[in-house]
Amino acid sequence: MERIHCGSHASASLQVKTCFTSSSNTEEGVSDMSNHKIAHGFHLVKGKSHHAMEDYVVARFKQVDEKELGLFAIFDGHLSHEIPDYLCSHLFENILNEHDFWTETEKAIKRAYRITDSKILEKADDFGRGGSTAVTAILINGKKLVVANIGDSRAVICKNGVAKQLSVDHEPSKERSNIESRGGFVSNIPGDVPRVDGQLAVARAFGDKSLKEHLSSVPDVEMEMIDEDTEFFILGSDGLWTVMSNQEAVDSIKNIKDPNAAAKHLAEEALSRKSRDDISCVVVRFR
Repeated sequence: MERIHCGSHASASLQVKTCFTSSSNTEEGVSDMSNHKIAHGFHLVKGKSHHAMEDYVVARFKQVDEKELGLFAIFDGHLSHEIPDYLCSHLFENILNEHDFWTETEKAIKRAYRITDSKILEKADDFGRGGSTAVTAILINGKKLVVANIGDSRAVICKNGVAKQLSVDHEPSKERSNIESRGGFVSNIPGDVPRVDGQLAVARAFGDKSLKEHLSSVPDVEMEMIDEDTEFFILGSDGLWTVMSNQEAVDSIKNIKDPNAAAKHLAEEALSRKSRDDISCVVVRFR
């Protein structure tokens, strides 16, 4: 699978904007954001499925007025790479364009997710019938982390060696009542996991026009302060989390100071545990 750049790339610059999908790719960057040395790395590995790589990663440092932002995301497509590619280019832009992002952050992010999904659905004839999950993390001045997600990609932070999940796994079995209230159903047939209308194994996603009446694109939003106990956080697609617990992931990289090597180690560990899905990992380390 080809490597895709959205914009220019200069890994040690605040202006870097990176969007990658690759059969196997590793990248890293460093920022002196707000006098805090913050380093990130990521790694992507194509799974054993017969479709093209559908995971996309964003790792981007950006200056907005007097604020310094770290923008990180994983978009895990299903039956589509057009939609996660679109999210790479537009979701953070839409979030930051919301007039009340700085004052009503959660409301602004939820509104931006909804607007982005509406735009994707308008382009369904071009994008096809697929969709994408998303986990986004916005680091503000190196001190505040805002995580949002729809689907089953996950954000986990490590403080003093303890893993804490900052995202919500939107499983159909957990959201059965909402799906049924929309006229849909949850079934384990075909397959061995609960699926919306017997088709999709997540209850929230961008796109999926044919299922949209029964799906949500409203993200869960969590905010976490970065303090002296904070060591790093991980973003990972479900190809990682289906074979590793949050604490196992944290424990496996807690002694790896290079976030680039840490992200690669996570992906390789998932492969060794027989993960068959596409695997994407982002690691952002504070100390």
